[in-house]
Amino acid sequence: MVINPKSYSLFYRFIQTYSPNGFKNIDPANPLMIELEELMANNNQFFFVGDVIKVKIFFTSKGSSQIIGIDPAEISPYHFFEATHPDDIERHSLARSKLFNLGQQLFIAKNGYALLSTNLKVRNASQGYTNLNFQCYLFYSAEPDKTVYEIQIHTNVDWFNKITTRNHYYVGNDLSYFRYPDEELLMIGNPLTNREFEIVKLIESGLSSEQIAEKIFLSVHTINTHRSNILSKTSFNTTAELIFDFQKRGLM
Repeated sequence: MVINPKSYSLFYRFIQTYSPNGFKNIDPANPLMIELEELMANNNQFFFVGDVIKVKIFFTSKGSSQIIGIDPAEISPYHFFEATHPDDIERHSLARSKLFNLGQQLFIAKNGYALLSTNLKVRNASQGYTNLNFQCYLFYSAEPDKTVYEIQIHTNVDWFNKITTRNHYYVGNDLSYFRYPDEELLMIGNPLTNREFEIVKLIESGLSSEQIAEKIFLSVHTINTHRSNILSKTSFNTTAELIFDFQKRGLM
């Protein structure tokens, strides 16, 4: 029985149990796996474990069928990208790029771990879209092969109504964020609305306020108001500083 449905301590036990043999021969009847599946069901989640360097998934928990309509045995990175809502494809591409960069950095360093967390709209089993939180815990391992493994946990966060006005995003080494994605965690990241983020991307591409206004059918006054709000929300003095920060964090 799961004692704390919000704790991820079971995942550390899972790593200790199965990483020594490269996450091979995972036994669904193992009491640990039964408890993990119970945790996933209670939290409306599923997870997979894989190799970031070889881009290979070893095991997926049962919840993938219910949440995204894909049988665990058929899960591949392709399914997530193909099923991502068109509005979130660009953010998904950026997150994937950052994930692989993190994996390469850990592999070159031959040490360490990293956490990437973000939310995306993904097609569900009913052919609608579900807001999923992706938590990717990466860690280097020298045994049995030198590589970087990943535990990727997917959580249905449709309950979080503020998700429509901001995009959660975290990259770093603070494992206190490797937990059930509560409201406090989901509020971390990009504070901009989708419209504000769109304007920042257009500024990055070199467009002026006048050109942006023409492109997205708004007045120049409205664009300048957005630009002022963007700096106010992010506490940067210039959009150039903001864009540099977003690029460094993998948001652009």
